[in-house]
Amino acid sequence: MITIRLTAGDIGRIRFALSPVWEAVTSVRALSNNTARSVHGPWLQKVRPTIEGDDLTLLRALIPPDGYIPDFLTPAPPRRSTSLESGLAAITATPHALVAAELRKLYAENPDPVLPALIAHPAKALDLITDALETYWRRAIEPDWRRMRSLLQEDLAFRLDELASGGIERLFRNLHPSIKYAGDRVEIDRPFCCDGEPMTGQGLLLVPCVFTWPAGLAVTGAPHVPTITYPPRGLGRLWEDRQDTTDSPLADLVGRTRAAIVSHLDLPMSTTHLAHQLGVTAPTLSVHLSILRNAGVVASRRDGRTVLYHRTSLGSQLLSASTTLATTA
Repeated sequence: MITIRLTAGDIGRIRFALSPVWEAVTSVRALSNNTARSVHGPWLQKVRPTIEGDDLTLLRALIPPDGYIPDFLTPAPPRRSTSLESGLAAITATPHALVAAELRKLYAENPDPVLPALIAHPAKALDLITDALETYWRRAIEPDWRRMRSLLQEDLAFRLDELASGGIERLFRNLHPSIKYAGDRVEIDRPFCCDGEPMTGQGLLLVPCVFTWPAGLAVTGAPHVPTITYPPRGLGRLWEDRQDTTDSPLADLVGRTRAAIVSHLDLPMSTTHLAHQLGVTAPTLSVHLSILRNAGVVASRRDGRTVLYHRTSLGSQLLSASTTLATTA
């Protein structure tokens, strides 16, 4: 059992964030722990033929299939949404003594032959690690990052609504079955404990993370910000193939472009993202979205400076009925 004790000040500083670096790090573990039939099976089948290389060899040494991952590899994002570059910069800024200490802890549990040289030269290790993470990200994560980010943003919107409508207790009640809130502490049902007490006064960071499925991870060791990751809602939809609506009854009714919009909105998307997916201009897409929104088929919400569109229940019913008709015709 992992226990993170919270002061009144910590409870007031609970916040959420997305982290591209967290996704990269946890996806390396997912490569070892998932199969073609798992939730991430479609992603595994796509990336495995293209990602082998020296960068992945190094990352596998740092991120074993289970157990401890050096906490400096997953820095706390300072804002709700950050870039890969800012995450890599945070790793680079890790004090060398802390890098060496956490790598020694890793080596004690998983004595990979790559690690002693990194421990002896932590400054060089940071350069090698950030280069490897960036190279791996470009090949394995970046092609699908917009899709992942849309899912993560949708989860954040839901969690913030939960917090606003039901407070801290409701937030944690629905976060993940292994995570429980008990007033002055958060307990995570995992088969190991943290070393020492996390630092109080830093709040608590909650990070939805695609590749932590099925269980989350926790960062608890000082001087790091106490952090809990958890799988986002709707993860099972992430890698599903979209329905082809080109010759469907829905396309006959509303037109091919609008039918394709309805089909593509399995996850919330911005106008820019959706236009890229469909190969149409943003102004043209905006006209179609306006018509679909007025008809109640799609809806929109603002996320910072971005407007995200999603399919409504009516849109889902139309899409489902169209598929059924096309199948039985």
